[in-house]
Amino acid sequence: MCCEVRGLIIVIGGPGSGKGTQCDKIVAKYGFTHLSTGDLLRETVQSGSELGKKLTAIMEKGDLVPLEVVLEMLKEAMVAKAAASNGFLIDGYPRELEQGTRFEKEVAPVECVLYFEVEDDTMKSRLLKRAETSGRVDDNEETIAKRLKTFHEHTEPVIGYYTTENKVCKINAEGEIDDIFSQVVTYLDK
Repeated sequence: MCCEVRGLIIVIGGPGSGKGTQCDKIVAKYGFTHLSTGDLLRETVQSGSELGKKLTAIMEKGDLVPLEVVLEMLKEAMVAKAAASNGFLIDGYPRELEQGTRFEKEVAPVECVLYFEVEDDTMKSRLLKRAETSGRVDDNEETIAKRLKTFHEHTEPVIGYYTTENKVCKINAEGEIDDIFSQVVTYLDK
């Protein structure tokens, strides 16, 4: 048994692990509100605001955006959507242990963590394929390598922490989209 799922699910996986795709399928089946920190950050970048320009420079280097910025964006988005939501899927956050502990202290307790486990070579090839059509500034070989390194150094301790809290559901995300989703459904329907 991984955890009881009722209101707040964290979705973790390296870049190109299929988090966004699986979140779309979870939303369609279960009616959760999907909040992707990546999408929230990209919307801010595309706005052309001063904050957006600062975020562009950070993201082009493959660095992590400061904790306070992302935490505030998530809080605002959750408050705005809380009344109409059946629960939240938080995708791409926390990426560092302090982000997770601060989120739980300042926003809400995490009920379950879906960890999409994928080999680096698979993630890299998925991202390079996506780069052909995405137009994303962070879908290039150099930045991908840095993002993978950052994931291993910073996010794996988050997975370790939530594992000790008995909140992690590991999903083998190497296969086909529907096969991966059937694993997700198995966990969420427990």
